[in-house]
Amino acid sequence: MSAKGTITNITFIKDNARADQYPYDLPFFKNTDTLRIHPHVNFMVGDNGSGKSTLLEAIAVACGFNPEGGTRNFNFTTRASHSPLHEKLRITRDTEQLNDGYFLRAESFFNVASKIDYLDIDEPGAAAGPKVIASYGGKSLHERSHGESFWALFTNRFSGKGLYILDEPEAALSPARQLEMLGLMHALVLKGAQFIIATHSPIIVSYPHARVFEMDAEGIHVTTYNRTQLFRTYQHFFADPSGLVDDILSQHLPQDR
Repeated sequence: MSAKGTITNITFIKDNARADQYPYDLPFFKNTDTLRIHPHVNFMVGDNGSGKSTLLEAIAVACGFNPEGGTRNFNFTTRASHSPLHEKLRITRDTEQLNDGYFLRAESFFNVASKIDYLDIDEPGAAAGPKVIASYGGKSLHERSHGESFWALFTNRFSGKGLYILDEPEAALSPARQLEMLGLMHALVLKGAQFIIATHSPIIVSYPHARVFEMDAEGIHVTTYNRTQLFRTYQHFFADPSGLVDDILSQHLPQDR
C-alpha cells in the first residue's frame, strides 16, 4: 500500500473469520466493528495478552510496513511470526499525502538495526550514495545502548508529517527520556504527524488530547487517562509502595503443613 493520509477509521471484517481461532478469538476483534482513530495521537493500553501488539502489528502490515519494523522500504524476514489479522482490517485514510512513516517494534528493533548495517555494506562496484544509517544519526545502532538506539531513531528518523506506529517504545527508555519523548511527539504532531502507540507507560499515555483505547476481556473501548487500569495501578502503588509490596509478598509465603 502506498503512503496516504492519516488513518481515520479501522474496520474489522468478520467474514470467514473463525471466532474460535487466534487472532479472531481476541475480544477486541469479536466485540468491535470499527475504531475511530484520532488524527494525531492514539494509545492502546491493556494487560498482557489483551491483543495490543497483535492489533498494532496488523495495522502496520495493512499500511504497508514490514512486520518486523522499519519504513515501508524495509522488506526482510528474520522469522515470519505475524498473524493474518491484517487481512481482516479495512483502513480508511484521508486524502492528504503523508511524507514519512515508521513501524517500531521494540522486540525486533535489533533485527532492524542489523538490516541497516547490512544495507550500508560497501559492495565492490556499487554506486556511491548516502548510507541508510545517516537517517539515524550516522552511527550504527548496534554501537549504541538499547535506549540510545531508540532515541537516535526518534530524534533523527522521524521528520514530522508521517504515520508512526510504535509498539512499546518505553521498553528501552528511562522515565526521564519518556518525558522527553512527550515533547518530541508534540513537536512532530505540530508538523502533522499521526501516532498509534501500544504502551504500558503511564508517562507516555499522559500526552493530552489523545484518544485512549483500553483493551480487556470485554473488548476495546475509548476511555480517559485517569480511568485506565494502567493509571489506577500506578496510583495505587505510589500511594503506599511498601504496604502494597508487603501485601503481595505475604501472599506468597510458604504454607504451613
